[in-house]
Amino acid sequence: MGGLTSSTPIPTEIKMHQQSRYMEIAFDDGNRFELPYEYLRVFSPSAEVRGHGPGQETLQVGKKHVDIIQVEPVGHYAVVLVFSDKHDSGIYSWDYLHDLGVNQERYWQTYLQRLEEAGASREPKTLV
Repeated sequence: MGGLTSSTPIPTEIKMHQQSRYMEIAFDDGNRFELPYEYLRVFSPSAEVRGHGPGQETLQVGKKHVDIIQVEPVGHYAVVLVFSDKHDSGIYSWDYLHDLGVNQERYWQTYLQRLEEAGASREPKTLV
């Protein structure tokens, strides 16, 4: 994780919409994104999710109803999002959040395709 460069878009506003489960984030380059909590969770930048190299990612399943219960600033360059499933090890840098916004549609479609190929679901498993 690098620090800020002069070209790093900086958030001018971050709002959490708990009822609809999305983060609204506006950047100083004029972009504004609505990033669903589920999307932020399944694309967590943590090693637990991303792995330690290409092809080592762990497919996140059953995260459709996940909430963000806390947002913790990390210096002036990132936030840690604490999710209701206790996941809290991802550091979301401003450039990573911006990338998630810019590429949201493509990343999400790829995720849905991987879920389908794995025979997995966005719905959490129900306990019988």
